[in-house]
Amino acid sequence: MTALSDACILAASEDARIWTMARKYTMTDTELPVAVPRQILRSRRDNSFGYFVRRRYFLLFLALPAFVYVMIVGVGPLARGAWYSLFDYNLQRPARTRFAGLDNYITVFTDQSSLLAIYNTFLFTIVGVTVQLILGFGIALLLWRDDRFNRTCLAFLLIPATITPLVVGLIFKGLLGADYGMVGHLLANAGIGPEGGLLSDGRTALWVLIAIDCWEWTPLMALILLAGLKALPVDVLEAARADGATATQRFARIILPLMLPSVFLALILRVMDAFRVFDTVFVTTGGGPGDATQTLMLLAVKEGLSFFNIGYASAIGNVTIAFIAIMASILVLAVRRTDVRING
Repeated sequence: MTALSDACILAASEDARIWTMARKYTMTDTELPVAVPRQILRSRRDNSFGYFVRRRYFLLFLALPAFVYVMIVGVGPLARGAWYSLFDYNLQRPARTRFAGLDNYITVFTDQSSLLAIYNTFLFTIVGVTVQLILGFGIALLLWRDDRFNRTCLAFLLIPATITPLVVGLIFKGLLGADYGMVGHLLANAGIGPEGGLLSDGRTALWVLIAIDCWEWTPLMALILLAGLKALPVDVLEAARADGATATQRFARIILPLMLPSVFLALILRVMDAFRVFDTVFVTTGGGPGDATQTLMLLAVKEGLSFFNIGYASAIGNVTIAFIAIMASILVLAVRRTDVRING
């Protein structure tokens, strides 16, 4: 026990001597107080660096299945489609497949049928999405107040967006038929529109399809914009009202600038979806009469699954993707410039 007590006393005295020297060097020399913290900081930095590295690898490991899935399901078919588009490849004569270079893409931009499909697709997208944005914003403003009536209206408003486009097309095809359709028969008896129905005339068929698309997807646009309106800071709007700002001034200078992210999201989603429209057109008009309602996706499906022209169909699909990317980039730049101009 005595030896153990002496060892403890010596250890305590040694520690006291070290701390005394440390305090002495703290006042007279900068070497010791700088060296000790550097070692401590270095060890902490190494430990923190190791933690962040392990955390990064762990997160990458969690994202690995999704990455593999996207590569297999998304990037793989895209790469294969880009490869097929460079060949004159038809499933009915696979032995005569030859390298065509950019001939399929040249055909897309020179053939009258594909040019009409490009025009119809752009017209369908631009007009339809613009009308949906205007109507959706108006509906969102009407439903902005949180009361029972507006919540009930919102529940019924979402019904069209829950119906698949294929079923929507069949419903309107039945309604607008001149022979048996409820609406088409009334219009035919009243002498309004063509005798065969609105969908049978090349002058009205595409505009009817745009109206059908607006009926289905305007509620979704209104829901996205309504969510943005609900997130606006109430105190800013109350302050503007207290300062005497009119409803038009509040909308133009406060609501609209703050709603740009929601507007951008709604536009991107709808442009991407409307530009690749297929279901509604396929079941209502099939691209007719003639090629009056032909769209890029419908043309690609016809070339690939009806005529088995895989190379040309792949080129049409790649051109569609390129157009969507260009339109999305234009929207990003437009919204960004508008935000800079309004918010500074």
